[in-house]
Amino acid sequence: MASLKSLAKDTAIYGMSSIVGRFLNYLLMPLYTAKIAASTGGYGVVTEVYSYTALLFVILTFGMETTLFRFINREDERDPTRVYTTALIAVGSVGLAFIALVLLGLRGIAGWMGYADHPEYVWMMATAVALDAFQAIPFCYLRYQKRPMKFAILKLGFIFLNITLNLLFFLVLPAVMEDFVVKVDYVFAINLACTGLITFGFWKELFGVRWRLDKALLRRMLGYAWPILVLGIAGILNQTADKILFPQLVPGREGKVQLGIYGAAVKIAMIMALITQAFRYAYEPFVFAATKEGDSTDNRRTYALTMKFFIIFTLFAFLAVVAYLEVIRHIIGRDYWEGLKTVPIVMVAEILMGIYFNLSFWYKLTDRTIWGTWFSGAGCVVLLACNVLFVPQYGYMACAWAGVAGYGTAMMLSYFVGQRYYPIPYPLRSIALYVLLAAVLYAVMAFVPSLTASTPLHLLVNTVCLVLFLTYVVRTDFPLSRLPWVGKYVRR
Repeated sequence: MASLKSLAKDTAIYGMSSIVGRFLNYLLMPLYTAKIAASTGGYGVVTEVYSYTALLFVILTFGMETTLFRFINREDERDPTRVYTTALIAVGSVGLAFIALVLLGLRGIAGWMGYADHPEYVWMMATAVALDAFQAIPFCYLRYQKRPMKFAILKLGFIFLNITLNLLFFLVLPAVMEDFVVKVDYVFAINLACTGLITFGFWKELFGVRWRLDKALLRRMLGYAWPILVLGIAGILNQTADKILFPQLVPGREGKVQLGIYGAAVKIAMIMALITQAFRYAYEPFVFAATKEGDSTDNRRTYALTMKFFIIFTLFAFLAVVAYLEVIRHIIGRDYWEGLKTVPIVMVAEILMGIYFNLSFWYKLTDRTIWGTWFSGAGCVVLLACNVLFVPQYGYMACAWAGVAGYGTAMMLSYFVGQRYYPIPYPLRSIALYVLLAAVLYAVMAFVPSLTASTPLHLLVNTVCLVLFLTYVVRTDFPLSRLPWVGKYVRR
């Protein structure tokens, strides 16, 4: 239980840096959707470009984040810095080569993407993502060193700087300069500037160590990493393929308009991705560090209990967002609201992805990472097929449901195969009851608007549903008497 408390504390710090950062980024949503009208398709451009960026980030880190944790925690590893700098040099070299290739073929790439008139979109995106991939290794090293505060400070520093510059270019300058024209270019230029400046925050991690490239070690790391790279590509395609394919399946300006609407709505659903990300930042080093002491029944029970708590928390977050969606929707422009019907579906897909991440440790701990490639590949094929078959007829609603189908496929395959090679006693009955309760409460929330047009009454009913879920959680798994500070008063 002490190890779970430590995990919870680190998750909270990593989570606050991600959740607070994303919340502050949400403050930009009204700005973008107010200054970039849905009818122009400008926000669709932003959505598409950042989808390519997410895919490129996975390719340019090529599995080195997980590989770093695996090798730096090996029992025979006596020099963690050697592992760290080998990964750093490898990722940095690939990033520099990528930037050079993009610059050499800039006009061709921009034309292929449909941005022949705006090649600056491409080179700014390429430079920013290469820097971001390079920074991923020092960020991993901070997690290995259990320095969540510096991790959080750098993450939040990027966000605050990003918001400040966005407010300057999208709000202040247009207000004080009559001839100032708001352009989509500013979104990418600001991101590049902030990413570059944050690199200086890693001064100690970059220049306070002795750089060494161990070629023999690198070969072993690449052997471990390549299935994770394929796994990562398949995984990120599950998240971004719909946004990359959509302009091809719904061509012309209408495709950009609809993609912008869908992209804005998905931003709200991404609260679930934040929770998963925060959990991953803390859980990945936690699991690999635990394996130093060898596999044990207690470890497997801890993994099972962690899965249960993860599902409980994500179900509550799902219900909370759905309950107050009528309030939350005001963070995006009114002409983007038609896409909000995708929010619950995308959140379910993100929950399934989080469960799949939890399940993925069996093949990482047993060095069978090739299985992850097959699982994610199967999920990706399902997702791509659903998009290609149904997007032309059903639009972005098909994108949302394709994510559920893709993640659901990968999750089920990982569970059944994992129980054969690395059985973990997950409390399936208890988890199923939580899922059933959440489904019933969601059905109530969705049904009430058909009975009344009163928003206050609807919000009241939704709040009661949330309280019922929390009551069940407290009575079943989190008795108040066991909680710190509160517990002593309850026992009295």
